[in-house]
Amino acid sequence: MAEETKIFVGNLSWNTTDDSLRSGFSQFGEISDSIVLKDRETGRSRGFGFISFSNADDAQAAIQGMNEQDLDGRSIRVNLANERPSGGGNSGGYSIGGRSRDGYRGGGGRREGGGGYGGNGGG
Repeated sequence: MAEETKIFVGNLSWNTTDDSLRSGFSQFGEISDSIVLKDRETGRSRGFGFISFSNADDAQAAIQGMNEQDLDGRSIRVNLANERPSGGGNSGGYSIGGRSRDGYRGGGGRREGGGGYGGNGGG
């Protein structure tokens, strides 16, 4: 089972780089990838990153060993990153909910026969 396990690392120092993140976690096992996310306009760290371990046991050891520990002068938060919802979940509120503005006109028409604001059925 060579399944890669990704962990989330939050509350990073602005000075933490991909390399310093990797070196801070390398004691726990083989790291296949590490990245500190950066602001696209300023190039500055956004304060979080991800590390991919070659196996789940190493990732779990890193979570237990580094959560709330100091890295580059900050107490970091570490947990499993694979806990993201699948495509059809409720977390897509912005993409689905954003349509409600456009759906104002036609939204009620399907369920209730269009009787609300349209006015073409009365009187």
